[in-house]
Amino acid sequence: MKPKPPPLIWRLSEGRALLELGAFRLLRQRLRKLPAGDGHPVLFLPGFLASDRSTQPMRQLFSELGYQSFGWSLGRNLKFNPQRAHEMDQLLSHIFQDTGRKVSIIGWSLGGSYGRELARKQPDKVRQVIALGSPISGDPRHASSRRLFELFNPEGFHHHRTELAKAPPVPSTSIFTRTDGVVAWRGSLQPPQAGRTDIENIMVPASHLGLGVNPLVMHVIADRLAQTETDWEKFVPTGLIRHLIHHV
Repeated sequence: MKPKPPPLIWRLSEGRALLELGAFRLLRQRLRKLPAGDGHPVLFLPGFLASDRSTQPMRQLFSELGYQSFGWSLGRNLKFNPQRAHEMDQLLSHIFQDTGRKVSIIGWSLGGSYGRELARKQPDKVRQVIALGSPISGDPRHASSRRLFELFNPEGFHHHRTELAKAPPVPSTSIFTRTDGVVAWRGSLQPPQAGRTDIENIMVPASHLGLGVNPLVMHVIADRLAQTETDWEKFVPTGLIRHLIHHV
């Protein structure tokens, strides 16, 4: 099947994210009862056109759950170039050195692609990578924002397509939605790899712009982060959410 961006109906309905934000605020007290963390550092990377402000709700929640939450502190995510790649490498190294612990990386949209590349380059410093609606297939045609990204980045980021599609050498989770209006859901699927049992694709009901505040997504992230570093297992939904969250 030829790669293509999301259908117009999903692109036009991304306003659903406001409902997800409302649900996040309404359930804020209950979200604090998610599994507590072990204090390890978590780096949050924003999507294209976004800044640390977009990940603030997540960072605050997971700080309250007991993690050391870090934004990327690199302003708005517009351009990718050697300088930006170096800055992210340095950021990961500094967090690792300052905390003395491996870093979990949560990347929203394009931030997930960046996070996977960081883990590929410095796997000894990364505990796991969780991508939220990220274009990780290696084919930019899955993203409706491709032309806008290329306007700011004529050389592109997706020039190593095979490498992008391959999961980094650390536990890797891709959380996606079939109704994504920015990245076609097939573009967020990780293909299986021989000998790897630490790769998973988890489908949730959400919009692309709501993935960073969707209560179900927060549930999955909390479960993934709460695992011990040496005993990673695939997510197993229980209770009512098993009817809403599925592996693909």
